[in-house]
Amino acid sequence: MLDGVCWAIVRPLGIRRRHMAVAGGNLDEIAAGEGTSTGLEPFLNAVEQGILTTGLATLISGQHSDRRSWPIALAWLTRDQECRFDDVLDWRSTVSDSDSPVRGMRQTEKLDALRAFVVAITPEEHAKRSEVASLDDRRRTMDQEIGHRRWEIERSQNRLIVALGLTAEEVTAGPFAIEQMRKKAQDHLATAAKLPLGQSGTGVEITRQEYEKAQAEWTRLDGERIRIQATIPLVEKIQSQLQGELPGISFSKSEAESPVCPICEVPIDRTLAEGCGLSHKLPDLEACVQRWEQRKKSFDDETEKLIGLRSEQTQTLQKLALAKQHADQLGDRVAALEQARDTREGAWYAAQRLVDDVERFAELFGAQENATKAVRELVSKLETERSLLGVFRDKQARVFGRISEKFDPIVRRLVGADAKGQVTLSGNGLEPNVNMGGDRTTAAIDSLKVLAFDLAVLCLSIEGATRVPAFLVHDSPREADLGLSIYHRLFRLVTEIEAFGEAPQFQYIITTTTRPPEDLAVEPWLRMTLRGSPGTERLLRRNL
Repeated sequence: MLDGVCWAIVRPLGIRRRHMAVAGGNLDEIAAGEGTSTGLEPFLNAVEQGILTTGLATLISGQHSDRRSWPIALAWLTRDQECRFDDVLDWRSTVSDSDSPVRGMRQTEKLDALRAFVVAITPEEHAKRSEVASLDDRRRTMDQEIGHRRWEIERSQNRLIVALGLTAEEVTAGPFAIEQMRKKAQDHLATAAKLPLGQSGTGVEITRQEYEKAQAEWTRLDGERIRIQATIPLVEKIQSQLQGELPGISFSKSEAESPVCPICEVPIDRTLAEGCGLSHKLPDLEACVQRWEQRKKSFDDETEKLIGLRSEQTQTLQKLALAKQHADQLGDRVAALEQARDTREGAWYAAQRLVDDVERFAELFGAQENATKAVRELVSKLETERSLLGVFRDKQARVFGRISEKFDPIVRRLVGADAKGQVTLSGNGLEPNVNMGGDRTTAAIDSLKVLAFDLAVLCLSIEGATRVPAFLVHDSPREADLGLSIYHRLFRLVTEIEAFGEAPQFQYIITTTTRPPEDLAVEPWLRMTLRGSPGTERLLRRNL
């Protein structure tokens, strides 16, 4: 119910499901999934316009337009159980899965939101605090950059000292070190420029061309060697074949010159044979002689060719060895010339690189000095702006005085008449203090401070002095945290506040695992009893 209008709101337990908020809607229809998804924006807009006011929403959102004021207020009014032992501005536990926007807010932003809720900040102060926060962020960023640059300066200086042949004792601190290193680097460069020139670049190229020609000649001769070595076995094979054919051809020639009678198989004289009618076919002497002469000539040619190849092989191997020796000598000469040239160029480039490194070091050092100066100016400006914030805080002291007027009697009522409570706003933030012979900071007192502060603001909300409704939830303030006597006094105190006025002035919900006082463990104060099992005794009456 919001300003007399009943809102039907559906909040799904699972992720990626629809949120619904419809003014005057039918809850059963919405829960059944009927209608279009509206999200919670309509309800949040109505709360901000009707309860928190648009001006408050503007103060809280600041530069973050996506932040809504009601979820932030709700996080404070329903703080997690684990947050009662830390800071009064801790509302949602870091280990929770809450999607509350306060988990992404800084302490200063939450303090500004709380001050807006209790009407203790003006738009002018809020703008000034945003400016101070922006300046402080710049200062932190610049401090980080200065720290990184300082590390880089030290590393570069140590490297340059070693490279320049200096010692740490020789180098003075500050800007004078730059001049020392700059002079030393220039000396290195001058020394490198005076190294022997050796062979000029043109001479190196000529020698390299000669080497390439010698290498090409060696490659050609090696190809000749391979060709000759491959040809000799072929010639030897042909010569061997021809040599094997000569005896047969020589025998055929002899037979043709002295034929044998086919009848009596007795050699006869050629003259007689020509006139003999007994032999009708004689060997062709001319063909045999011609064939024998051809084979003999081929054999002689191959023999001469083989002798020539072997002689050429010997000469080629000699030339190849000389060509290899010449190419190796030229190669060594080219390598020596290039090494001499590279050594000189390397020394010069190394010296020039040192000069450049010193200049970069000087630029780095200058940037560091400028950044340090800028930080000093920024810190001075921050101090001035914070002093202005102090003036704004002093103007709001009346509001926190009223909170202390509620906080002190609540502390006395819970702890004892000797205790004193006070809430102060300083440059360090919001500080609720409980004095029992000294400022106490035990776990029980820390939890008590948070409870008492929330109840004090609740009292102001009842009086209409805040911009949040008179509503508060305390999750499990147990006897083990407070002690049984203080635990019971908490219930008694709220009951006494309830007795003022006729109509209900506020709504205060306590979830606890410790039994309340017997007279309050009944209706109308005891609204619900939950158990872990069975499932029907749990919050939603079922297992999830």
